[in-house]
Amino acid sequence: MRFLPAIIIAVAVVLAPVIWLGLSYFLSEEDFQGSAVDSGARIEIEMLRQQVEDLQNRLGSLQNEVARLPVGGAGAPAPVSDEDAEDAILRSTGPNAIIDAYTQVVLIADRRNVNRGLVVSSPSYMEQKLGRPREVLTDDCQGMTNEALSAKLVLEDVGPVRVRMLAPAAESLKRVFNTVKRADPDLYALIKTSGSLCVRRIRGTTNSMSTHSYGLALDLNIDGVLDNFTDGKTQLGLTILADFFNEEGWVWGAGFSREDSMHFEVSRKQLDQWLADGSL
Repeated sequence: MRFLPAIIIAVAVVLAPVIWLGLSYFLSEEDFQGSAVDSGARIEIEMLRQQVEDLQNRLGSLQNEVARLPVGGAGAPAPVSDEDAEDAILRSTGPNAIIDAYTQVVLIADRRNVNRGLVVSSPSYMEQKLGRPREVLTDDCQGMTNEALSAKLVLEDVGPVRVRMLAPAAESLKRVFNTVKRADPDLYALIKTSGSLCVRRIRGTTNSMSTHSYGLALDLNIDGVLDNFTDGKTQLGLTILADFFNEEGWVWGAGFSREDSMHFEVSRKQLDQWLADGSL
């Protein structure tokens, strides 16, 4: 059993990052409340699961190798030092950064309730409150011809992405991404956009306007990897971002009847608030 210490050390080396993740969660110097805490827990649970599976696989392999080794006598291999065993495990571990988890595809838990009571504004409601952004709509993106509405558009960097949207929506996104940057800088660095303002009708309709038509919606992806439409799954990074958007009054498309988890749009509640305070 002279190989047993090496195996114990190997297991300890593998467990070390898991223990560190757990301690960093409970002993973090910055206490991000609400969505940031939920996000950290999600990513750590996912990584913990991966670490445990990896540990079980490698421990099984080590046990098999030890069982095949001769007990002693001529031809027996030289004893493995503790340092050699540790180096072997570190070399076999490979890349294991938390960043690798963000593009992993996961099921969306309790999908129809992910927006916690927030609902979207219907096309007729937006038209009633804001007017039509353009009289004639097609399936292709076009410019906004409503002068009163287009005067409130801005083209700005809102953190990791550049958007063309109505001013209060852009300011809201700045707050969202500032919080993401402080709470999860690795995820922040991977956020990309797939589009914001796009004046068009909802595909499959004759004249209903997409929320993108008003500059009140944004499509995002993680590290340039586009999420599949209507498959009931999403990237882990998007589930984390959804918490931050929910806190700021945005609806996540993962809860739509046709799941669209790369899509985020301003909720009716938030729109009403901006209308009431004169922001729109």
